[in-house]
Amino acid sequence: MKLPFNVDLTGKVAVVTGAGGILCSDFSRAIAQCGAAVALLDINLDAAEAVAEEIRASGGKAIAVKTNCLDKESIEAAKEIVDKELGTCDILINGAGGNNGRATTANEYFDPATLDNPDVQDFFDLSTDGIKFVFDLNVTAAFITTQVFALDMARSGKGGNIINISSMNAYRPLTKIPAYSAAKSAVSNFTQWLAVHFANAGIRANAIAPGFFVTNQNRSLLFTADGTPTARTEKILRGTPMNRFGESDELLGGLLFLLCEEASGFITGTVLPIDGGFSAYSGV
Repeated sequence: MKLPFNVDLTGKVAVVTGAGGILCSDFSRAIAQCGAAVALLDINLDAAEAVAEEIRASGGKAIAVKTNCLDKESIEAAKEIVDKELGTCDILINGAGGNNGRATTANEYFDPATLDNPDVQDFFDLSTDGIKFVFDLNVTAAFITTQVFALDMARSGKGGNIINISSMNAYRPLTKIPAYSAAKSAVSNFTQWLAVHFANAGIRANAIAPGFFVTNQNRSLLFTADGTPTARTEKILRGTPMNRFGESDELLGGLLFLLCEEASGFITGTVLPIDGGFSAYSGV
């Protein structure tokens, strides 16, 4: 992997949740290439192990740990493995998250004609369980993972670095996905709360807010089976001044900047948009 610049993370232990996904697997590779030992936590152990093996094959140090980030006991069990194999956590990347169809409306705008249509999921049909699941996956998971892994940071007196993954939804809610939008807004707010709460412990907390990147979760929403852009893709690109999707490696500069004490040691509580201008564009 070609990095935009090098940061010396030698001797650091990084924990990355959601590490089997496209974005967080690249985060893990980059951090390992900078010298940190990386624990890749994911409920999909095969996906995480494939990335860990790639890191080890390149000379880095990495382990994969099957973890359900919605279950505190599972996270605590993962921490025991990380502590034993790598040491205590210095860097925590809360990357686990996502949306769910049970919390997604079929239409962008309310349509009275759909109220009695069992084939169209409108706002009034959204599942309470689905909404709770999305909120828990994005917010509660980050909360309890931070509880578990930041404890040693707080006790050590050496500080630490927490990076959460927010979204463009935190700035302006996207249509169809109210639970995900609300959850990512909460992630940004939680990041600011952590920054204040842990400032006197030397622990910095920041977030990255990616714009639109093609991932395994959203590929079917952005492209048809034959690769044709969907109507939603066309709307996204019209709202992105750079008129394209981001590439996963374009997040690495922001990530490494926030991890570099020399470059960002006085930065905490920020949410960094990396979005091709989407959050700045008014539409006119």
